Amino acid sequence: MDNRYARQRVLKYIGKEGQEKLGASRAAIVGMGALGSVQANLLARAGVGYLRLIDRDTVELNNLQRQVLYTEKDAEESVPKAFAAAERLRQVNSAIEIEEVITDLNSGNAEALLSDVDVVLDATDNDEQPRGKQVSKPEGIWYTAVSGIWQTVWIEPTPTKG
Repeated sequence: MDNRYARQRVLKYIGKEGQEKLGASRAAIVGMGALGSVQANLLARAGVGYLRLIDRDTVELNNLQRQVLYTEKDAEESVPKAFAAAERLRQVNSAIEIEEVITDLNSGNAEALLSDVDVVLDATDNDEQPRGKQVSKPEGIWYTAVSGIWQTVWIEPTPTKG
């Protein structure tokens, strides 16, 4: 496993220190559809030490052409997306911690689900606005929202007191 991140460590903008930071980082991904499943896959492979996968939905057959972590069996059994993604990612990288949360992010649970992570990736498919703008974000957490394939809408650090 020592060799796992060797190609990342040789990059001057990552290096040994950067890889250690990735390993100590905590990320929450809200929405495990097409965007969230790709984000989670890449973060797990990069060695982000803790991933919290949040989604209320189950896998359906019509998801499979764009949601890369799921299988026909997941769809046949209506497996919750967060659970199926976590199981697949544990096979990809057993050295990281992955928590699956099968719920809808809302103002009643946002603080509990987001306050202990370093970055929140909003990959929900809400066309009106990112779900993160509908809930108050804990202070000091980087927040990014994505809309559509390859299009980042905004990234903002939540202000900290002081």
